[in-house]
Amino acid sequence: MADEKLPDKSFPVSWDQLHRDCRALAWRLNNQGPFEAVICITRGGLVPTAIVARELGVRVIETICIVSYGDFKQLDTLTVLKGIDQNLLDNVEGNKILCVDDLSDTGKTAQLVRERLPHAHIATVYAKPNGRPYVNTYVTEVSQDTWIYFPWDLGFAFQPPIRGRD
Repeated sequence: MADEKLPDKSFPVSWDQLHRDCRALAWRLNNQGPFEAVICITRGGLVPTAIVARELGVRVIETICIVSYGDFKQLDTLTVLKGIDQNLLDNVEGNKILCVDDLSDTGKTAQLVRERLPHAHIATVYAKPNGRPYVNTYVTEVSQDTWIYFPWDLGFAFQPPIRGRD
């Protein structure tokens, strides 16, 4: 990591902001369903999925575990650590499945999920221009060269004033 350069632009997201944005996502999704199941794209989709599922009243929650990032960069190859439970796929129509993630960056993760669930509705809280075409619904677009710092990535620390000390 010492040799890696983080993006110049950053977008820190607080817990309060994430909660508001997840509720806004649920609001947009409310007329898209009804959904019978939510598939969480982990790990980033865990918190957004919990909020969206609560708001939409969906109690069937499944996960697909995909590794797409390492050392603050998108990996060339995605790894599926855990697939979707076949029982859910056998018992819920594809168009009644909602997939939730925190971010669509390049769209690779969404493409992989779409291959497995061609009729599912894919929603993310945030989307970058390259990833936006691969999701059905999102709340906020950020530029491709911006790194989003999610609340689970941050700790509380002193922030110096922009103009310095008086």
